Order: sequence, then structure tokens, then C-alpha cells
Amino acid sequence: MPSTSRPAWTLLVLFLLNTLNFFDRSLLGAVVEPLRRDWRLTDAEVGWLGTAFTLLYAVVGLPLGRLADAGRRTLLLAGGAPLWSAMTALSGLATGFGALFGARLAVGVGEAVCAPAATSLIGDLFPSARRGRATAVFMLGLPLGVGLSYAVGGAIAQAWGWRAAFLAAGVPGLAVAALCLSLPEPARGASEPHPVGARRRSASLVSLARTPTLVWIVVSGTIHNFDMYALSTFVPAFLTRHHGLSVRQAGGLSGLMFGVFGGVGMMLGGWLSDRAEARRDGGRLMTSAVALGLSVPLLVLFLAQPRGQVGLALAFVCPALLLMYLYYAPAYATLQDVVEPSRRGAAIAVYFCAMYVLGASLGPVGTGVLSDWLAARAAAAAGSAVVDETLRAQGLHEAMYLVPALSAVLALVLVAGARAAVRDRRALVQWMARAR
Repeated sequence: MPSTSRPAWTLLVLFLLNTLNFFDRSLLGAVVEPLRRDWRLTDAEVGWLGTAFTLLYAVVGLPLGRLADAGRRTLLLAGGAPLWSAMTALSGLATGFGALFGARLAVGVGEAVCAPAATSLIGDLFPSARRGRATAVFMLGLPLGVGLSYAVGGAIAQAWGWRAAFLAAGVPGLAVAALCLSLPEPARGASEPHPVGARRRSASLVSLARTPTLVWIVVSGTIHNFDMYALSTFVPAFLTRHHGLSVRQAGGLSGLMFGVFGGVGMMLGGWLSDRAEARRDGGRLMTSAVALGLSVPLLVLFLAQPRGQVGLALAFVCPALLLMYLYYAPAYATLQDVVEPSRRGAAIAVYFCAMYVLGASLGPVGTGVLSDWLAARAAAAAGSAVVDETLRAQGLHEAMYLVPALSAVLALVLVAGARAAVRDRRALVQWMARAR
């Protein structure tokens, strides 16, 4: 690896960028209750606001992924951060549901730059043996960004209103965008044992589907993103409605849950996945499979706690989130292990398109629609013509049991992906050795 690549500095800047990425996209969850009451929104409408940025994020990400494979990735990152930061700030000036929905759409356009360009850079800066840990540092921005958005955004919303939280969030992106301009651009495939940057003859997005591991990772990401975006959108609301916490209290506890325990899970996943892969092929995804399987009973116990039992609820949900965050580093590192260097940007874009269109988009909306339906059913059963806050709390509580059910399915998908990764990694290494 060239000494000019400065991998540690690049990884630090990418971590900061990813932290802001998830801070801005998750801020809605921190302010959802005051916003809902202010505009008298249903949970389905809240879900659509949580989904808005993913609609353009997923579609725009495909051409940006191809551009990340062909162009200068650091310039793409320096251009995306100011865009999504400005749109986050403008969210605080929205005068109605449509205006806020449009601003959230635009946030997705800017953020679509981050994942393809950043993960492609990491793949070229770090060899396979260290890729899980490097990916974990980058992805540590996810739980920290989500956690900070709850803690900081919730405190600002409690003190000055939900609009102030959006306005304050738009500032830091400009500084990090400037740092991106200082990053070097490593050669494609620089960290591989057989550094090959040239494309295979078939380089279309459809051809990526011929890599079975990638297909399984896409399916896993769809399910996992459904769960994580359902949780990030509605956990603060659940703590407020079901356990009676204030917006600030719910935001602070959610920040602890997602930021601290999610961060520990993220770093642990990177370390464990590198060790598991060194011992056996396919070990990375098996690490995720075991973690997700263990999270299922913990999530059920979290939801089963009666009203007011916040301490017991936290005792179960914190380790559950730690285990759920173990998913990311193994999955991202495995994707880079089985896809040739010159197509990693496109591969991550395909992965993100599927998991955001089918996962992140449906997670908040699907959970919100189910919550509204269950609340309306409870009102009908009680003979009430009005769905009050008590019934809304009941509907959301019941709807969130969908998350552990899908996590059980996800564990099985990851086992299948681990088996496919053994064959695909060996095939890629053999091809690069011949193509030098």
C-alpha cells in the first residue's frame, strides 16, 4: 500500500462524515412526538416522513455508485455533505407536510454519495484481514450519529422546538466536506494480494446478481434495514407513549441505547468478523447470523415489559441493539471480499438501493400503518369512535413485535450467505491471480 494513501486519516474523515450522515437522517425520530402533535399527523404519515429520504437515496445511488467506480471518490464526498446538510436545515423551515417531505427527499440525494464512495475507498485502503475492523470504524458513525441525534435533537426540541433541532443539524456538514478535499485517492485494488483494477468483460449491474453472496447480502440488508429504521423512527415514540417519558427523556435514553450499545456492537462486530474469517471462510456472516439469532428473545422481552418498567426494558433492549449492530461490519466487509475492486461502488449501490427501497422505506411506513390499524381495531373493540393517545400507544406497542419476527428470518438468510461467501471469495482471488 503506498505510504501516501494515509489510511488512518482517511478513515477518520469518513467516520466523521458517516456520523453526520446518520445524525441528519435520524433526527426525525428524535422530534417525532412534538412534530406529530404540532401537525396532528398519523403514525403512517410519520412513517412516510421517515421514509422520504430513502426514495431518492436508493435510486440516485445507482448512478452515483457507477460514478464512484470511475471518478474521484473524494470529490463526490465533498459535494454530497453540503447538499444534505443544507436540506436538513431547510427541513426546519417547512410550513407543512409536503414541504417537509420534499426537504427529506433532497436529504437523500446528498447522502446517496456517502456509502458507495466511502466503502470503495476503504476496500482499496485496507486488506481483507483488516477490512472488518476498518469497516467497523466507518460504520461506528451509524450508532453514534443516531444516538447523538436523539440526545442532542431531543434536548433542542424540548427547549426550543423541533424546528430548531433541524436548523442546528445543518451546520457541521460544511466543515467535514472541506476535510474530504484533503483526502488522497488510492489506486483501485491497492490492498488486494493481486491488485487488479480492470473490469471483467461483463460489468453491468445485472451481472453483479451472478455473485450469490451479494444476493444473500442484499436480502439480509433489506430485512435488517426494515427492522433498524422501524426502531429508529418509533423507539423514542414508544418510550413516550408506552412508558410515559418526556421527549427529552426518551431522546436521552434512545441516544444511550443506539449510540453507546450500538457503537460497542459495531466495533465488536468488526473485531469478531476479522477473527472469524481468519479461522474459517464465511466466518464474517456467521458472526452476524449468531448475533441476530440471539437478539430475537431480547427484543421480545423488551417489548413485553409493562408500562413504567423502563429499567427492565432497557436491560433487554440494550444488549439486543448491541447484537443487531454486529450485522454491519461483517456484511460490508464480506461484500468487498467477494466483489472485484473496480465494481465495489456499483455493488454497494445495488445493495443500498434494494435495502432502502424494500427495507428502510417499508420499515417506518409498514410499522406506522400497522400501528394505526391496530389502534383503530382496539378502538372499535372498545366501542370508541376516537383513537386516543392510549390506543395509539397500544397500537404501536403491538406493531413493534414485527421486528423480532423478522430478525429470526434474517439469521437464517445470513447462514445461507456465509455458505455462498466461501465459494465466491475463492473464485475472486483465483480470477485476480490469473488477470494480473
